[in-house]
Amino acid sequence: MANMNFNTEFVPLTVDPDKIYDYSFSIIAEEMGEHTFTDEEWLVVRRVIHASADFELGRSMIFTDDAIEAGIQSILAGRHVVADVQMIESGSGRKRFQKHGGDLHCYIADEDVSIEAKKLGTTRAIISMQKATQLHEGGIYAIGNAPTALLELIRLIKEGLAKPDLIIGMPVGFVSAAESKAELAILEGIPFITNVGRKGGSTVTVAALNAISLMADERKKQSK
Repeated sequence: MANMNFNTEFVPLTVDPDKIYDYSFSIIAEEMGEHTFTDEEWLVVRRVIHASADFELGRSMIFTDDAIEAGIQSILAGRHVVADVQMIESGSGRKRFQKHGGDLHCYIADEDVSIEAKKLGTTRAIISMQKATQLHEGGIYAIGNAPTALLELIRLIKEGLAKPDLIIGMPVGFVSAAESKAELAILEGIPFITNVGRKGGSTVTVAALNAISLMADERKKQSK
């Protein structure tokens, strides 16, 4: 066993990384109590709670009935994942997408996106969604930071210019964040995962995305 003497009064239960996950998930399950999520939805919700330590956020999550299956099938089909900000790009296990033939992309820092946004007097997040939908068919869109990215994606869908396999839309903030998610919650014809209110962020969006990619990996193993 690793040396657990931190020269503090507090001694952690364990320093074994796998056991830390197990302890965390057992605490989350106990404190969450009864809920109405399906078994697969719960795998996503508990990772979101684990990433945020926020049970209110977890309880507010909304899934379309086909959301998780749509995400799994998209990854296994080698479809690409588009992120609104680079934090999602760096936090996701992109190797899991690559081994199925896809990859994870973020266009918000691209020079052409910046130039176009400045020319039009709009956000880079909006232009990055336009660029992504022109480059990729279907795929998963993971939006955790920019409400304008989510609203633009919804507009593109309504105008028939985009049809994602799945939207994970949980932007955080005080300006348009709750409203953009409310718009997603009434969007028809596209599988989505979102939550209610201002809370959200790149960290929890990554957690949801990683939960689905792990389920895709497990599905692939079971099929062999």
